Amino acid sequence: MNQNKTTTAPAAATSPFLTLHEIVQKARQRLNHDNWDYIVGGTETETTVQRNRASIDTLAFKPRVLRDVSNIDISTEFLGRQLRLPVLLAPVGSLELFAPDSAIAAARAALQFGVAHMLSSVCEVRYDAVAQAVPDALRLFQLYVHGDPAWVDDIADRTVAAGCAAFCLTVDSAYYSRRERDIAQRNIRRSVVPGRENQPKLTWKDVDRLKSRLKVPLILKGIATAEDAVIALDHGVDMIYVSNHGGRQLDHDRGSMEVLPEVVDVVKGRATIIVDGGFNRGSDIVKAIAMGANMVGLGRMQCYGLAAAGVDGVVRMLELLEAEMRSCMGLLGVCKLSELNRSYLKEQAYSGPSHVLSAFPHLSLDDKAFY
Repeated sequence: MNQNKTTTAPAAATSPFLTLHEIVQKARQRLNHDNWDYIVGGTETETTVQRNRASIDTLAFKPRVLRDVSNIDISTEFLGRQLRLPVLLAPVGSLELFAPDSAIAAARAALQFGVAHMLSSVCEVRYDAVAQAVPDALRLFQLYVHGDPAWVDDIADRTVAAGCAAFCLTVDSAYYSRRERDIAQRNIRRSVVPGRENQPKLTWKDVDRLKSRLKVPLILKGIATAEDAVIALDHGVDMIYVSNHGGRQLDHDRGSMEVLPEVVDVVKGRATIIVDGGFNRGSDIVKAIAMGANMVGLGRMQCYGLAAAGVDGVVRMLELLEAEMRSCMGLLGVCKLSELNRSYLKEQAYSGPSHVLSAFPHLSLDDKAFY
């Protein structure tokens, strides 16, 4: 396969889903209580989850008119590949909860549509299995440090040998948070992981060691301040991933879109910037690109798609995001991602609710407690 081209997705007419909220609805119908809570939940009061959405919702658009927007291109180049959208299927632990072989299914969907896929190290399906099953996908790998430096180096060497396009180290998980939805259900299987005691020992020295041996770009996931972004640059990090773990680690953290501009301002183009945290709609992605991000990670949306219809569900989710982005950009008066900048955004008071599912006002769930 030509590594610079993407595979055309199946015609949208073959899907039963006409809106994103229909995919979320189907996911809820197919998942049990515990696995649904795992998608939508956060830590303790879930304030960070709410702030992720609020930091997006409080950005209003400033559209321009009377421009020729008859030809809109929302593709981007990332790691030497041309992608249909500036989107990364973000690393999600225990992805197997949402569909059989879902790590492989997510990679297949990424290839079929034409976006990137990052596998979490705490999925049952290992990286080499995904590499063997979907060799042509743009595959990245994310690691939690559950072993000593030799263990980390061995994993890095093996994933790169298996075709990993970039290696990601998660740095916001020194301790596993108190996820009260799980605790209240006495569901502790995700917090008991052998070797977790190594994660709090992670320092910038480990970043230096990894950077010196990796033959692929190094990503740090969980950067939440301009100060740490500067330090990351000083240590030669190639990609800075702005994230608060989807509101699942530190409670009362800032929303990702509040953090993003200060990181962009200090990075000044010296590293690729990825962001995730509450991005559910095409307009959300447009806002992130206008604010200076290069790529947007989708975690919960990936899970909804997998739970709703496996590979087809994720592909359809991406098709709908693409349609929303195209419409949004045309109405903003821009034809390319490179034309987007902060002049198209303005902070605006927002009176509506901001919660994990507030981007889907037409969603109808029987039990409102699932919000």
